[in-house]
Amino acid sequence: MSNLETSVKEKSIVFIGFMGVGKTTIGSLVAKKLYRTFVDIDEEIEKQHNMSISEIFALHGEKAFREMEKDTIRSFCEQPLKVISLGGGAFMNPEVREICLKNCIVFYLDMSWEQWKERLNILIDNRPVLQGKNIDEIEELFYKRQSAYSVNHSTYKVDSQTAEEAADYIVDSLKLAWDLYK
Repeated sequence: MSNLETSVKEKSIVFIGFMGVGKTTIGSLVAKKLYRTFVDIDEEIEKQHNMSISEIFALHGEKAFREMEKDTIRSFCEQPLKVISLGGGAFMNPEVREICLKNCIVFYLDMSWEQWKERLNILIDNRPVLQGKNIDEIEELFYKRQSAYSVNHSTYKVDSQTAEEAADYIVDSLKLAWDLYK
C-alpha cells in the first residue's frame, strides 16, 4: 500500500537531524506512545548485511552504504504506521528527501552546535563520518547539513528538552494536526 493512498493519520513519521540529536531515542518513544512500529534505518541495514555501519563503510565505502540506505528508506517510507529514524547523512540525498517528504511526515530534530558539541565524546568512536576529523571539520559538517534538514514538515528544537518531553510534545502536535485534517 502506497502512502499516496494513506490518510494523514496513517502516514509514517520520519525523524531527521544531525547524528546524536536523539532521533532514535525520541523516535522509539513516539512509536511506543502511538502504538507504531519503530524502525532505525541504520539498524535495519546492519541486520540486512550482517555487519556494522562502520564495517560497511570500511569494506564497501560510503557510496555503497548510501545506496543501501536509500533502498532501505524507500522500503519503509512506503509503508504506513511506522516511526522511522534516519541516519544523520541520509537526508543529504535529494532522492531520500523526496521519498520521505512525499510519503511521510518529516520531523527535524534541531539542536544548537554548542549543545551538540557536549555529546561529541560519546559519539566520535562509532560514527564513521566523524573518523579522522577535527572539531572545526565536524562543525563545518554540522552547519553544512542544516540546509537539507530545513526542508521538512515540522522542526522541533531539542536543546533543553528531555527525550520524554520531546516525544510528548511531538505526539501532542501530531494528534492536534490529525484532528484538524479529519
